[in-house]
Amino acid sequence: MNRKEFITDITMAGTAAMIIPIVAKVNLFGTGIQRKLRIGVIGCGSVAGMYLPHLTKSQYVEVVSVCDIKSERAKARAAEFKVPNHYGHIDQMLEGAEFDLFVNLTDMQEHGRLNKQALLKGKHVWSEKPLANTYKEGNDLLQLSKKQNVRLWGAPAVVNSPQFVFMAKQISEGKLGKIAAAHGRYGHLGPSWSAFFYEKLGGSLPDLGVYNLTTLSGLLGPVKSVMAMTNILTPQRTVDDKGTIKVEEEDNASVLMEHYNGAISHVMCGFNYFDPYGHEGSGQDKPTVSVIGTRGAMHLIGYDWMPFAVEMATLENEESRKFALDTGYYAWEEGASVVSKAIIENYEPLINVEHSLHVLEIIEAARKSQNTGRRIQLKSKFPYSIIK
Repeated sequence: MNRKEFITDITMAGTAAMIIPIVAKVNLFGTGIQRKLRIGVIGCGSVAGMYLPHLTKSQYVEVVSVCDIKSERAKARAAEFKVPNHYGHIDQMLEGAEFDLFVNLTDMQEHGRLNKQALLKGKHVWSEKPLANTYKEGNDLLQLSKKQNVRLWGAPAVVNSPQFVFMAKQISEGKLGKIAAAHGRYGHLGPSWSAFFYEKLGGSLPDLGVYNLTTLSGLLGPVKSVMAMTNILTPQRTVDDKGTIKVEEEDNASVLMEHYNGAISHVMCGFNYFDPYGHEGSGQDKPTVSVIGTRGAMHLIGYDWMPFAVEMATLENEESRKFALDTGYYAWEEGASVVSKAIIENYEPLINVEHSLHVLEIIEAARKSQNTGRRIQLKSKFPYSIIK
């Protein structure tokens, strides 16, 4: 299903309101043009340490407030990045300094609840992954955003990389022939700074697998059905904030996906993977994503959230060569900056909330497949192809 067909389908179904003008809530025309989007960031931990430098350098953004339940962290981030307002609770933030876009960098278990609060207050929302903890909760947020006439997006931003764009174009132009198979892998030995990664609604799928699931569905199109095996390989972990804890969600997963175009893809992820590049992935220069067709094969060099090149060989050029060596301005933490620019300049970014929700349903289906031993059929789709 391409974007034109997707929009036609939802219009026929009487849900054309799904496509909300991206300029909602922002005055771009006539007198009093708003040239910067005012942003409130919630969650001032390690991820904020990556997002805030990117946001504060953007010509389209003014960060007006930061918030964290550990108020000293919010105060420290405000001082570090010269943000005028800081708060210790979301209620204070939403009632405080006016802003347009809510950027959610909190623990993943809190995303759905906090995003709903922001939408109810009429804020656009950019959420780190996942944007909700279930597909139903995420879809409810989407319906709420339409009702409130605001926009909703969820990380990751992998579809923005020049390497993803290159791969998508080769596929759309038929350079690889009919796509048969694809594979992605991402893992490390697990975070040590917080328990939420291992608690209920955490796990390696929404934290790690989400990247490859987004990349492969973005390249190959919506997923029709899922089969998976997941388990807990390390039942206890020692983490900085709570000491020794019981692991409650999968730390080891392998997911098979059947795409509507007939391709079968596979993603493996986990918190038990030795990786000499570590959690930060610095210097990773090996293939981590592969796509194979009847006329060629491509391999993404580096992780999809921090890629460096694409290696490709085809029937016409059988010697493997590297392409897309320039990473441009892409950075994994750029999502909120990108959608801010899109709102201000009034265009649709490549990141799409229906795609994020589809990936969330894949994660749920993988867990259901493990619990039932069955192949799980998916209901959701998203506008494909990603590259216009």
